[in-house]
Amino acid sequence: MPVVFKKAPGKIILFGEHAVVYGHPAIAIPVRKVNATARILPDISSQPGNIRIQAEDIQLDSNYTDLAENHPLAAAVRLTLQEIAPMHIPSFTIQISSTIPISAGMGSGAAVTVALIRALSSFLGAPLSNETISNLTFEVEKIHHGTPSGIDNTVISFEKPIYFEQEKTLETLKIKHPTHWVIADTGEKTPTHETVSAVREKHNENPEKYNAIFKSIGSITQKARRSLIQGDVDALGHLMDENQTLLEALGVSSPRLDTLIDKARTAGASGAKLSGGGRGGNMIALAHPDNIVDIERALTNAGAKRVIYTKLMEAAQR
Repeated sequence: MPVVFKKAPGKIILFGEHAVVYGHPAIAIPVRKVNATARILPDISSQPGNIRIQAEDIQLDSNYTDLAENHPLAAAVRLTLQEIAPMHIPSFTIQISSTIPISAGMGSGAAVTVALIRALSSFLGAPLSNETISNLTFEVEKIHHGTPSGIDNTVISFEKPIYFEQEKTLETLKIKHPTHWVIADTGEKTPTHETVSAVREKHNENPEKYNAIFKSIGSITQKARRSLIQGDVDALGHLMDENQTLLEALGVSSPRLDTLIDKARTAGASGAKLSGGGRGGNMIALAHPDNIVDIERALTNAGAKRVIYTKLMEAAQR
């Protein structure tokens, strides 16, 4: 059997984080400058059915059967095998690597899962559809996040910009004009499930106040959908700043995020906000083509651990 190599991109949320958990829409796009990879190598020296998982980034080198049932990588393998139900399972090694920052709001866990499922199903001769991969990844995401929104598995599996709303049909955005985005990592790592849980506690204490915030974020996201499709940078920037103010009201920003957001705006960004769970992780700035370098330099000088530029355009919708 040949070696199989598959990858999956990172992602960034443009609008709607946190509110999406409460039934409001969100917009997310794939980020192909970073990705997770899964390589599967046949092992003819071992008994059939022996599966080894190696992930250097987390110092893992173990037989599949030795991992806990709720280990995300073991769960991804198990769910894939259950979905395919192969007549014969050969012996092989799965090698996992990723350039996506962990606990930074860029979907590192979902990307690893998507790459693994994509590679394993192809290796076994039964490649799964993007929809099935997304559904299986969502089950693994429950291990990572408890109550995931469904954004990460969806945008990463389909590798297209999406307008996402729970319990509604997925909408792929038909981008008419390109937009330019600069992403900066604070270096602060806060797992998404922690910030989601903290916001849920506040919501439980004062549902009227927080439902109003979520509704406002949802309204901004609806407006942003139209502006993003048309490439209306000025309108998008204004909406980003409004969204950031509401995220601050939720208590999910941080001094490092606030600093980078301020530096990006000062350097000419049309708008800037945190992205993902918050309290660390990444922020994102909307740039004009002529000030991308200035924004990147300002964020680097302000101490960003990594700065990534990505262009959203219709050609990305493969």
